[in-house]
Amino acid sequence: MVLGLLFALGGLAVLTVAADHFVRGAARIAVSKHVSPVVIGAVLIGFGTSAPEMVVSGIAAGRGDLDIGVGNIVGSNVTNISLVLAAAATVATIPVSSSTIKREVPISVASVIIFALLIQGEITRLEGALLALLIAMFLFFVLRSGTGGDAAFDDDVSEIVGDDPFHFRYELLRAINGLVFVVGASWFIVDGAEQVAEALDLSGGFVGFTLVALGTSAPELVTSVQAARQGETELLVGNLLGSNVFNSLAVGGIIGLVGPGPIIDTTMAETGSILMVGIVLVSALFMMVGGKVGRTKAFILFFLWVVSVVVLSGGETPGASALGV
Repeated sequence: MVLGLLFALGGLAVLTVAADHFVRGAARIAVSKHVSPVVIGAVLIGFGTSAPEMVVSGIAAGRGDLDIGVGNIVGSNVTNISLVLAAAATVATIPVSSSTIKREVPISVASVIIFALLIQGEITRLEGALLALLIAMFLFFVLRSGTGGDAAFDDDVSEIVGDDPFHFRYELLRAINGLVFVVGASWFIVDGAEQVAEALDLSGGFVGFTLVALGTSAPELVTSVQAARQGETELLVGNLLGSNVFNSLAVGGIIGLVGPGPIIDTTMAETGSILMVGIVLVSALFMMVGGKVGRTKAFILFFLWVVSVVVLSGGETPGASALGV
C-alpha cells in the first residue's frame, strides 16, 4: 500500500506541474500563431485545464478500471464546485456576474445531470459518443457566441500566457514535455490508486472520488485561492463551471469511448451521482441568490463536501477493490 500511495501522490505532484507547463506552452504557441483568444480560451485552455482528469480517467478506463475514471469525474465535479469554491470564498467574497448566471450555470448543471444519468449501471460506447457530440456542440456555441470578441477570453488567455517575452521553440518543447509527463504521471496515479484500493479494501470509485480527484483538482484549488487573495475573482466561478462541463462531457465521453462497460461501484454511480447533482444544484442556487458567494455559503459548501466523503465511505463494501473483486 505504501508503494501505491507513493506512486499516486508522486504522480499527482508531477501531473500538477506538467499540466501547467503543457497549457502555458500550448497557449503561447497559439498566441504566436495569431490564433483568436476565443479559440485559445474555449478550446485549448478548456481542454488543457481538464487534462489531468482527462488523461487519468482515460487511462483508467482503458485499463479496465472504469470505477476509478468515473469516481475521478464525480469527485472532481464535487470538489470544484464545493471545496475549491469554498476555499476561495473564505479568502474573499466571490462575485458572480449576471452573464455567468444566465449562460454558464445552466450549461454546467445540465452537463452534470446528463453525465449522472448516463453512468447508471454502465456506460456504453454510444453514450460516450453522445457526450463527445455534446462537448463539440458546446464548443461550437461558445465559439459562435464569442466571435465578436469576449473580454473574458482575453483576460483568461493573458493570465495563462503572461507578459514575459517567449520563444516559439522553447514553448513547443515545453508543451511536448508537459504532455509526455502528464501521460506518464497518469499511469503512475492509476497504478497507485489500484494498489491503495486493494490494500484498504476500498472501491476504485471511492479512491477516484477522494485521492485522485483531490489531486487532479489541486491546480484549480491553488489558482482559485491565489486569485481570491489578489482580488482577481471575476473569472473564477466561470472557470470552475466550465471545468465541470469539460469533466462531464469531454472526460465522460473519453471513458465511454475507450473503456465502455458496467460500473461495478454502484454506490458511486448511484449515491455519488445524487450527491454530485445535489451539491451542484445547491451551489448554483447560492450563485443566483445575491450574485455572490461569501463565507457563510462557503462553510455550507465545505460541509457538503465533507458529507459527500463520509456518505460514500459509509457505502463501501468490504472487499470491493478497484478491480471489482
